[in-house]
Formats: sequence, structure tokens, C-alpha cells
Amino acid sequence: MTQKDPYLLTPGPLTTSLSVKEAMLHDWGSWDGEFNRLTGEVCERLLRVAGGEGSHVCVPMQGSGTFAVEATLGTLIPPASTTLVLMNGAYGQRIGKILDTLGRPYLAINKGDYHPPRGEDVARVLADKPEIEQVVVVHCETSSGILNPIEEIADVCREAGKRLIIDSMSAFGAVPVNVAELPCAALVSSANKCFEGVPGFGFAIVERELLAASAGQCHSLSLDLHAQWQYMEKTGQWRFTPPTHVVAAFLQAMCEHEAEGGVAGRLARYRRNRDRLVAGLREIGFQTLLADEWLSPIITTFLSPDSPNFEFSRFYDAIKARGFLIYPGKLTVADSFRVGCIGQLHDEQIDAVVSAISDACQELGLSVPVPAPAAAPDNLEHA
Repeated sequence: MTQKDPYLLTPGPLTTSLSVKEAMLHDWGSWDGEFNRLTGEVCERLLRVAGGEGSHVCVPMQGSGTFAVEATLGTLIPPASTTLVLMNGAYGQRIGKILDTLGRPYLAINKGDYHPPRGEDVARVLADKPEIEQVVVVHCETSSGILNPIEEIADVCREAGKRLIIDSMSAFGAVPVNVAELPCAALVSSANKCFEGVPGFGFAIVERELLAASAGQCHSLSLDLHAQWQYMEKTGQWRFTPPTHVVAAFLQAMCEHEAEGGVAGRLARYRRNRDRLVAGLREIGFQTLLADEWLSPIITTFLSPDSPNFEFSRFYDAIKARGFLIYPGKLTVADSFRVGCIGQLHDEQIDAVVSAISDACQELGLSVPVPAPAAAPDNLEHA
């Protein structure tokens, strides 16, 4: 970090360590044996974290996390197979858009901006629609910051004999998940989230037998997860040019993840960040969208105060001038903004961003504590 680099309080890309950045200072040959070794080690480590060593395979995919999600859906879901998509925010809706684009039929349970899809919701639809073959859910819906109850959803899928696919983009690496025990047919995530790498590739952890049976199903040449896996199995190489520097940085990030205590260690720090952040902003007068039991350790949505002096763009710029980047809200029911808890953030940075937000409020002419939001939505206390 230099003095000019702001801290990123976002759900990824995020603030990385100096050593992760330094790992990108070396050039790698994309077909070289040493680089292939890096790729292999990354995949082995990811399978261990996911608990899938005996049942699943790990396939990296170039591009953003959405590339990996589309590759997984397009490869694993046959063209005529019906999917149930659980939506409670922008990323569940994006899964629906992907399936629309692919021409794959699907049904949706749409809970709006932030209410969680519950096991009983899923059970009712599966009982009524036996043609459904798989269920897709977002683990942490970062448009609101809610951590969805994947365990109870997995229980229902197992009892009904349906496959479960989890978009764990912003949760995997900090929220415990065991793909074999849930069980989970596929889990998708990305390098630049809770492992604290940099953007450039995502990855899918998929049941070996399911992936092996998916040959020829994909809609795309470059996003064919089965073809990528088969080529890597035979050669150790990526099919097309890999993001070499990003892979090297990710391996360094995974080593640092392990040194911090793995999933448990990272979750402890992120929870501490969240609790410190929420307590600090509540003291200033800000209200969280969600009740405490639904707050994820990834990102928190705060409701905008009811004041003509509050304008998000000015608020954002004032905080940025103090060295921090936050996120705009993604709700349709209320004005809001989001503050992330992941990345290289510790007590010092959390306390500093709370102070920066307090100072920004005063700069905008807001009283502190800030005015309550105009109309706070139901905050899930009875969900």
C-alpha cells in the first residue's frame, strides 16, 4: 500500500497484502511445468478447504466470478433440465438472467431484496414441481449482506433427491462449507474474495461423476467446464491463456489464509470487523438493514439517513478523500449504502473508517447522530 491507495471496504476486489502484490512481479510461461505446478497446488488446496478431496474436482476458469458461474450452469445443466433458482437480491437474479440467456428452463422463489429463502419454501416448490432437477442458491447475497441458510436448503435438496449448486462467490474461504457433507453438487467462487487474492479467475468445485457426465452440454467453447477439466487432467495446462500473475498471487494468498488459521481464523477476523463496524456506525446513528442474526461477516447494508443534506455521491467522495472506498446500495425498497468487512482490514482500519464516516457526515451538514431513515423496511426480526 502507498499513501495514495485507498482501503477497499467492498466485497471484492479488496485490499490485498503487500506480499500478494509482490507475487505478481514475476513472469510465468503459461505452458511451463513450474506454472502448471502452481495451478495444481491451488486446486488441491481449494479442494481441501471445501472438504471435497474424495468426491469433487476443482476447475479454475478465466474471467470474473460471473464467468465461472455461467460456465458451471452451462456445463452441468442439460438444455431441457428444469432448475429452481432462489433469489433474494441482485446475484440470485443474475443467475436467472444467465439461465434465460442459455435457454435453460427455470422456476424461481423470489424473496425480494433481502428476505432469506427458507428450507420450507424450497420443500413446497419441490413437492409441487417434481420436474425440477437442481436448486441454485447464492451463499452470501452481497446486495444486502445476508448470509443465506444453505444448510437447511441442502437438507431439503438431499431429502428430495435434487442437486444443489451454490454460488459462494463472497463467502467461500471465510464461511465454513463442506461440499461432501452438505452435500453440494457444485460450489463456485472467485480468487478476489475471502482468500484475498486479486481478480482474474474463478473456480468451480464439482462432483467428479457429475462433471464427467456433462460432456457436450455446454453452450460455449471457452466456458466449457468439462473441456477445461479434461484438458487440465491430460496436460496440467489451462486450455487458453491463463491469468498467470493472478494464479501466482492467489497461491500466496492461500498460504496467508492458511497461516491465519484457515476458514476459522479468517471468519474470526471478519466477524470482529463486522461487529466493530456495526457498533461504531450505530453509535453515529446509522441503522442496519438486517437484524443481527442475519448479518454476514462479508458486507453490511446501512440505511441512508432521512436528510436533504445526505447525497450518496457526496458522501462517497468525502469518505474517499479520507482514504476509504465503500459501496452504493442495491436495494429497491430503500436508499442505502454498503460497507465491506473483508480484505486486509483490522481494528485500526475499521476504527478509521468509522471516524471517516462521522467526519463525512459533519462535512455534509448532517447532525450526529444522523437522522433515522425515512421508512425502514422490516429488518427480518420475524423471518
